[in-house]
Amino acid sequence: MLLLRTPGVYRPQSDTHLLAGALRTAGVPRGARVLELGTGTGAVAMAAAREGCRVVAVDVSAQAVLTARLNALVRGLPVRVLRGDLFAPVAGERFDVIVANPPYVAGAADPATVRGRARAWEAGPGGRALLDRICAGAPRHLTPSGTLLLVHSALNGVAATLVSLRSAGMRASVVARHHEPLGPVMRARADLLRAQGLLPPGQAHEELVVIRADRVQDTAETGGEPAGGHSADEGSGGEADGRRAA
Repeated sequence: MLLLRTPGVYRPQSDTHLLAGALRTAGVPRGARVLELGTGTGAVAMAAAREGCRVVAVDVSAQAVLTARLNALVRGLPVRVLRGDLFAPVAGERFDVIVANPPYVAGAADPATVRGRARAWEAGPGGRALLDRICAGAPRHLTPSGTLLLVHSALNGVAATLVSLRSAGMRASVVARHHEPLGPVMRARADLLRAQGLLPPGQAHEELVVIRADRVQDTAETGGEPAGGHSADEGSGGEADGRRAA
């Protein structure tokens, strides 16, 4: 899919395609309310809109908001695009599905101070500045049987994400994986990543993962016995290009 992209906006790459594929196979019904965090060009938001979902997309970048709005308009897709930091523009709202492809490259910069293209990858020490905030905030913005689909590099710690989501009362598992060579940004930071214990010596590739977390209903919300979300099997997908391309 050819997308318009203004300067400074993240170009859809393999993590975007992996997330979109997980969304397509997640069994999301038509009419479901979907929230995309960090929409960029709007690629995943538009994939959800094509499936008949009611979509809200959020990005902190004004350029990304403009780009996503233009791409949706050109295709005649009803995507509502808002500017703001993660869940702030949709405070108090709940969604059936939340999808997110946040920055996840570890570095010394504070993500809140970054501008331009680097916003697409800068994620602070450990690369979890945005990941941890999404794991903490998602349950409050999901319907009682809602689902979170989150993509990131295994270098950030898959176990940490699973533990965080399960501690929040969600059923979480890896549903898609894809191996690819390290991109330019990751290669430039290889020594830093190794020093932090994130990249094993000699490793020149990474694994991208999509984690699915289903909110577990409680008796207060359902009036009955607790119920779980959909089951999820592991799969694979994506393309050869990686987020770390500049």
